[in-house]
Amino acid sequence: MSSEIDSGNLLSRAEQLVNLARAAGADAADAVVVRSRSRSVSVRQGNVESTDSAESDDFSLRVFVGKKVASVSANPGFDLKALAERAVAMARVSPEDPFAGLADETDLARMPLDLELFDSTEMSSEALTEAALAMEAAALDVSGVSKSAGAGASAGMGGLVLVTSHGFSGSYKASRFGRSVGVIAGEGTKMERDHDFDSRLYAAELDAPELIGRRAGERVVRRLNARQADTGSNITVVFDPRVARGFVGHIAGAINGAAVARKTSFLRDRMGEQVLKKGINITDEPLRVRGPASRPFDGEGVRGERLVMIEDGVLKHWFLSSSTARELGLRTNGRGARGGTTVSPSSTNLALEPGDMSPEDLIRSIGTGFYVTELIGHGVDMITGEYSRGASGFWIENGELAYPVSEVTIASNLKDMFMRLTVANDIDRKFGVAAPTIAIEGMTLAGR
Repeated sequence: MSSEIDSGNLLSRAEQLVNLARAAGADAADAVVVRSRSRSVSVRQGNVESTDSAESDDFSLRVFVGKKVASVSANPGFDLKALAERAVAMARVSPEDPFAGLADETDLARMPLDLELFDSTEMSSEALTEAALAMEAAALDVSGVSKSAGAGASAGMGGLVLVTSHGFSGSYKASRFGRSVGVIAGEGTKMERDHDFDSRLYAAELDAPELIGRRAGERVVRRLNARQADTGSNITVVFDPRVARGFVGHIAGAINGAAVARKTSFLRDRMGEQVLKKGINITDEPLRVRGPASRPFDGEGVRGERLVMIEDGVLKHWFLSSSTARELGLRTNGRGARGGTTVSPSSTNLALEPGDMSPEDLIRSIGTGFYVTELIGHGVDMITGEYSRGASGFWIENGELAYPVSEVTIASNLKDMFMRLTVANDIDRKFGVAAPTIAIEGMTLAGR
């Protein structure tokens, strides 16, 4: 697997595309090349199930004719001139978009920046297989585990090249290494399933396969002999960090400028107001060195800075790309992400900042409640904030995890949940969305 991005050649081709688009009649244009390389191995019950390798270079050209815009994509080997002419012809017959256009020149990143996102370590299929088998063996060694649901290891890299007609030209690359294992405990209707995983930019920072496997086995065995909890209201629900990251994703969705512009966010009219409990901060940091979602510039060539999106519970910023910012009468904050031929706002290294209390002390302070380790379903309405999810985890009694619980539903409204939030101090920033253990008071639980 080739791990390098030939930025010189790809930049040259992207520049040619932009120049040909201008020659064909575009008033402005940008070209993007996304390069990806990956290798993965999956095993089950001691046998290799698959070994996969993939490589791709995807070219995208976006052109503007006045306020009309069109985008086209192609794989290597295409005719540059024909692609550029087709894109311009498409733009000429497209409806006008009053907010379309490249990022303002004054917002463009001008100096290269190395965020240490790339590890050149080459992982052979044999090394990946060895790691996957070791994870599975360690999980199966845990007493009570009945079988493997499979284990896998992967290594890959991605690169992005961006050229615009108003002077931006840049590229960067990032590596990614991963390990995961799923296991089953129990039999028949009493069977439980769980997993564990790790993902890093640098191979040497990955958790050991044996540790990942043992954690997966221990997690699933703890879930055996689960029961339903009694239906009740005003329940304090504690979210394990793995689940809390999804909760932070709901916050990110509610403060995404695109949702605000479409009026599909329940926070769309709340800028400058208290939306989270006082003392709670949400940060987004695109330039963090070795950050899992870092980038030296966004999909439009704009360099974003660290922002406190919600400060002391008060909403301060939306995630904004250039077009979304124009629609809202604002200025981009460098959160435009490429998705195929489109640019949409998104978070980078997003974090619900930790508090001062350990998760153990947080649980002790609750006394009685429900500790959630898994959520099921997608019962979240981002227009109204209504929240209802299937859940499993552990009942809390006398400040301790007492017994496993499954087949229950937790419900509330995100607007209320945001204001009843307490955070612990156990954040792990190795994920693009990071969160500590959190507790939310006043939820409804439907059980037996």
